[in-house]
Amino acid sequence: MSTTRTSAFSTPATGALVGAPVGAPVGAPVGAFPTGRSVLRLSDLSKREIKAIIALARVVKADIGACRGALAQRAMVMLFEKPSLRTRVSFELGFQKLGGCVSYLDHREEPIGSRETIHDYGRNLERLADVIVARVHSHATLDALKSSCAARIVNALSDIAHPCQALADAQTLVEHGIALESCHLAWLGDGNNVCLSLMELMAIMGGQMTVVTPAAHRPCPALTAEIAALASVSGARIALTDDVGAIAGADAVYTDAWISMGQAQSSAKVAELRPLSVTPDIMRIAGPRAKFMHCLPAHRGDEVVDAVIDGPQSVVFDQAENRMHAQNALLMSLLDAIPAGIKARTLAFQP
Repeated sequence: MSTTRTSAFSTPATGALVGAPVGAPVGAPVGAFPTGRSVLRLSDLSKREIKAIIALARVVKADIGACRGALAQRAMVMLFEKPSLRTRVSFELGFQKLGGCVSYLDHREEPIGSRETIHDYGRNLERLADVIVARVHSHATLDALKSSCAARIVNALSDIAHPCQALADAQTLVEHGIALESCHLAWLGDGNNVCLSLMELMAIMGGQMTVVTPAAHRPCPALTAEIAALASVSGARIALTDDVGAIAGADAVYTDAWISMGQAQSSAKVAELRPLSVTPDIMRIAGPRAKFMHCLPAHRGDEVVDAVIDGPQSVVFDQAENRMHAQNALLMSLLDAIPAGIKARTLAFQP
């Protein structure tokens, strides 16, 4: 367990790798795996590191048995202020499948920092755990944990970011033959934390993202400006609009709940977003090859209808499955615990 303080800012049914020999991974450059740091936003990772994590995730998915014991004697503490299905199960079972031990602390009724200071909490946990996975109401809680704790901190959702969801989504797109560098991702609905992390993904990778939302529900302007700066480096195109026609030709259409966890119900907001409900007519604008994506849970009849989420273009359960594999890859990387044979397989194949 590290005590050194760090500063850090196929086919879906089988897991086989599409377009690669059986058992062959998608390649990643040598030295690309991120180690010894925290990941609070996707922008804490470089393009090279994101590609390496996705490559590793696909190798692990295809042969998770080869990674048994990779995290033996490693400990993960999970701090959750919000309820969860996919996030909790994927982190908990994933870490255990790799041989690690997990302690889950339920903070839904007692927010982090209310019983003792975040500083003291972090200083205690760093003596016991290698990594802290936190799902919080405020991103400031993650910043405070990171500044006071030597253990790696991984954001399992905050009010402004959901980086692990974006990594799983990136893996899903690649599995379905969509290159991130040329991907056109369309977002319909509220400009929330998932939207912001996907904007970061496309900005880093050099792809294209069209965010369709009413002006009142656009992503945070300050964070949008930061993402625009990333896009100016990579050549990515990030567009905010209220024109649904702008999704024509998109590789994937993504939506999420209109009212996020912890937000008050608003009939006015729902009414404003109702025209953006993803229906078969909306998918026809994108085109027959477009995938439908949702981070779940879905509110059927609101942001998406049954005919789409249960239809042939939907990849939502591939996304859900890939949460575990993408997170396993991230955790093994951050803890410098990738088995030598798995690392060699990840590095061996250059697409």
